[in-house]
Order: sequence, then C-alpha cells, then structure tokens
Amino acid sequence: MQGPETTVTPGQGRLAHAPVDHPQVRAPRVGVLLANLGTPDGYDYWSMRRYLGEFLSDKRVVDYPSWKWQPLLQLVILSKRPFTSGANYKLIWNEDLDESPLLTITKAQTAAIAAVLAERHGAEVMVDFCMRYGNPSTEAKVRAMVAAGCEKILFFPLYPHYAGATSATANDQFFRALMQEKRQPAVRTVAEYFDHPLYIDALAGSVEAAYATLDHRPDVLVASYHGMPQRYLREGDPYHCQCQKTSRLLRERLGWEKGSIDTSFQSVFGPEEWLRPYTVEHVAALAKAGKKRIAVMAPAFSADCIETLEEINGEIREAFLHAGGEVFTYIPCLNDQPAHIRALVAVIEENLAGWLLRAR
Repeated sequence: MQGPETTVTPGQGRLAHAPVDHPQVRAPRVGVLLANLGTPDGYDYWSMRRYLGEFLSDKRVVDYPSWKWQPLLQLVILSKRPFTSGANYKLIWNEDLDESPLLTITKAQTAAIAAVLAERHGAEVMVDFCMRYGNPSTEAKVRAMVAAGCEKILFFPLYPHYAGATSATANDQFFRALMQEKRQPAVRTVAEYFDHPLYIDALAGSVEAAYATLDHRPDVLVASYHGMPQRYLREGDPYHCQCQKTSRLLRERLGWEKGSIDTSFQSVFGPEEWLRPYTVEHVAALAKAGKKRIAVMAPAFSADCIETLEEINGEIREAFLHAGGEVFTYIPCLNDQPAHIRALVAVIEENLAGWLLRAR
C-alpha cells in the first residue's frame, strides 16, 4: 500500500506520486567533467612510485607486452625513477597548497568554467574535474556526479590534440567508471579542438602578450609538443598532423611569414625513435646556427605542469644556453587565462547542444 504523495524539492527529495519509502531522487542535471593527465599526491618516494606505477602500466602509454615490460618497470624503473621525478616535482611544487601546479591550475580552470556556465545555465549544469592518474580519480568524480543527479555527462579530456596516450586513455577510464554505475547516465565525449578558432586566438594572444614585454624580438618561436613514438604515427594516430596544423594556424593568425615558428617534440622516453625534431636538440642547434634569442611555448598542454615548468623551463632552457644561446623566453600555457576559458566554454557549449533546457 502506498503512503501519502509528496512533491520533490529541486535537487532533492522524492518524486511526486511516489510512496513515502521511495529512495530520494535528485532533480536531473547535466554534468561537465573535465579531465587532465594526473598528478602525484606528493613528491616523496612512495607517492611518486604509486603515480608512476599507474601511469607507466597504462597500455595506452607503454604498449609493450606485460611479460616483458612489467618486470623492468617494477624491479628497475620504479626503484630509481621516483627519486629523480620526485626531485623534479619538488622544484615546482606549490608548497602553499601542498599540491602540484597542474592540480592548482586545473582547479582554477574548473572554477572559472563553472562560473560562466552557472551564469548562463543556472544550477542545471554541474562542473567538476578528475585526473586520469592519481587523485581525484575519474571513478570517484563520475560517482559523485551520478549521486548529484547528473543524468547526462559531458566528458572533456583537456587535450587540444588527440593522441591514444592522452585523449583515448582518458576516455577509456571514463567508460570503465561508467561500468560501476547501476544507473548509467547518457554520455558524450569531447573531441580534440586543436583547430578551434578561439583556441588559436588564445594561443596567438599569449604570444603577442609575451612578445610585448620583451626588449628584443626572438629570432624564432619554437612550438614544443609532447612527443610520441614514430610508430604510433604509422599506426594511425593523428597527433603529429594535428600539431603541425596548430603551428600553421597560429602562424597565419599572427600574420607571420613561413619559417617563423618551428615545431618540435619533447619528453622522449624509452629506446624507440620518437617524433622529430627533439626539442632539447633543436634549441641547441638553433643556438649554434646563430639564433641567439628564442621563445618556446607548449600548445599541446592546457595547463603548466612538470613537462613545461621543469623540462622546458629547465632542461631545454639549459640546453639552449649551453649551446651559446643568450635569451630564452618561455611562454606559459594558457592555464586559466580569460581567452582560454572562453575557448573551453565555447567547446563545451557546442558539445552540449540539445542537452540544455535553459536558454543563454
């Protein structure tokens, strides 16, 4: 026998006409879940080992057979690399908040995007973020969104360019998280946005702003993208072509002549041949060729992280200066710059088409 009926309060309570003992049902919402690569919880040995172990065990990142790779990873790499990686993280760690810069910046991006979407769409949209490796985990954030009443979730890997080792593995983890849910939401995933006009505008604006602060114009701008094995390109990964197109679109947007922006690739790992030229070698070659002033940016990263703050602004800078370079300018990632937030919101709203009830 049913009990008295009740009307649900927005966001909580029972549905109208439901019995008194019916489980609470949240008012339906749309979730926007941003995803970035990940971060260790700290730069101590065990935090780094947990993080690197998860990262380097991902078949999308290292696709060697487990019987060959795991003994090397567990017995050799993870016994040494946490010390060196931890030391590098310590150099850039946000000590005030006790977190990595990537986590700090991703929080700021999420807050900025949430503020814009709340102003336009009210409480209908919930915005949060997760990490593919480390915390907050994708599974925990999917569960929280479902519990908050999100019947639809837009999953947004924050990678402008598609790569199996970034966008695809983030989506993999998202779908694995959905497998744990009794009541699965409807979902969409955001595709790469490497040629979106507002993204290119944001990149160009960051270059123009950086150059405006310099006494002398750099001889060349190096666009340094995260690398990958050459084999992945031959196997169909579009990353290399998308990076090249971003550099071209950026040059055209700036109105610069051909040859004014070089494309290179960093973060080489393992014995295979990776996409070339390698940034660390390329900047040294530029210095030896008489290019004494260069600027370097990292268009493939949506937020500054270990690969930009330590590798580009540390190792790569040192290689350039050691080879005879004189002025090295690092142009930060777009991070939570207003132009970047506008671009990300535009991509989000384009992908939410048909899902939102409230007009802008």
